Amino acid sequence: MIRTRFAPSPTGFLHIGGLRSAVYPYALAKHSGGKFILRIEDTDQKRQVKGAVESLQKILLAFGLVWDEEHIQSERVKSGIYKKAADQLVASGHAYKDEGAIRIKIPVGEEISYHDYILDKDISWKSDVLTDMVLLKSDGFPTYHLAVVVDDHDMGVTHVLRGHDWLPSTPIHLLIYKFLGYDQPEIGHLTDILDPDGSGKLSKRKGSSSVEQLLANGYLPEAILNFVILLGWAPKDNRELFTLDEFVQTFDPSGFQKSNPVFNQKKLDWFNGQYIRSKSDSELLQLIKPYLPEVTPEIIPLIKDRLTTLADAKSLAGFFFTRPRPSEAHQGEGGSDLPNLSYLNLALEVLSDVTWSKEAIDTALLAMCDKRKIPHGDFFMSLRLAICGSKITPPLTESMLILGKDETLARLKF
Repeated sequence: MIRTRFAPSPTGFLHIGGLRSAVYPYALAKHSGGKFILRIEDTDQKRQVKGAVESLQKILLAFGLVWDEEHIQSERVKSGIYKKAADQLVASGHAYKDEGAIRIKIPVGEEISYHDYILDKDISWKSDVLTDMVLLKSDGFPTYHLAVVVDDHDMGVTHVLRGHDWLPSTPIHLLIYKFLGYDQPEIGHLTDILDPDGSGKLSKRKGSSSVEQLLANGYLPEAILNFVILLGWAPKDNRELFTLDEFVQTFDPSGFQKSNPVFNQKKLDWFNGQYIRSKSDSELLQLIKPYLPEVTPEIIPLIKDRLTTLADAKSLAGFFFTRPRPSEAHQGEGGSDLPNLSYLNLALEVLSDVTWSKEAIDTALLAMCDKRKIPHGDFFMSLRLAICGSKITPPLTESMLILGKDETLARLKF
């Protein structure tokens, strides 16, 4: 049985690369009916952020990544499992005590190698380039190097998928597996996710790389997950849209790509738009409420096709609930972003006497424009700016119907 794990450190927000490091082992395990383990690696107590464990758990569940087992390293320290392994290494001559800590003893003149099943190539190091790393600190807590090997062995992990930045640590881990007499799992390193300009690795300090921030900005979990799935993996048929279950069913390790993917913001926006439009109007209404609490059902069809994120609802439909302020714009004759006052006066005159229906409004306004030879685009843009306060809005006449006749006419006066 395949057993995989996601082993985050609770030191802050979940990076987009961290989410990828969770969904790939999840899919690998679940595709074959195996087990997915969540292991909280919190042995570096000084760097732990309060509430980070709960946040990680909440985020994983939001994406449907339900774990079969959960282990917390700091609790395992109490069992003495890491000290026992360190003492075993000392007793066998593969480690030594040094100023209150235990360090691995790197052999001289050896070649250390393994086959990376994601990169699909053999990788090797000369032992002479390695240093004697600390395995057990003086406070009794293990370092990452010892804990990861002991835990993966003890939990029966068969396949390790981790970020490319852990590759330099691999020879140390391979030696520990060997020295403790453990079976070595399959080890694979994922490609780096590059900044949007492709210049370097995606920075954890950038807001766009935080999963929590993307969710707060109005990106749907389904869209983020779909986007992440394809950052380093590709199906044979070039399919783009996957639910988590569909990804698990079609997952094939041969689909891992060797080149570093770029964080393509436009692609993420496209995915989000697709998933927003797949929602029913009633579902979307509830999703938008945190961003625009006043939103009503009749507004949803007007903005649905225009949304890139849920947060866009405020800029697209906020004018329904907050009247655009009369500004200095009304004192001019209409610059690029200002309404033409003469057009507004004509509209006010026509709309005051018209039956309040889409057909009657459109017919009356178009007839007036044609009679006075007024360009339709310029005229309706002035109305849009006065009524909605922006050039980019839902359909104008439908918006006027929702606002009502009295409110619409009031917005044309100043």
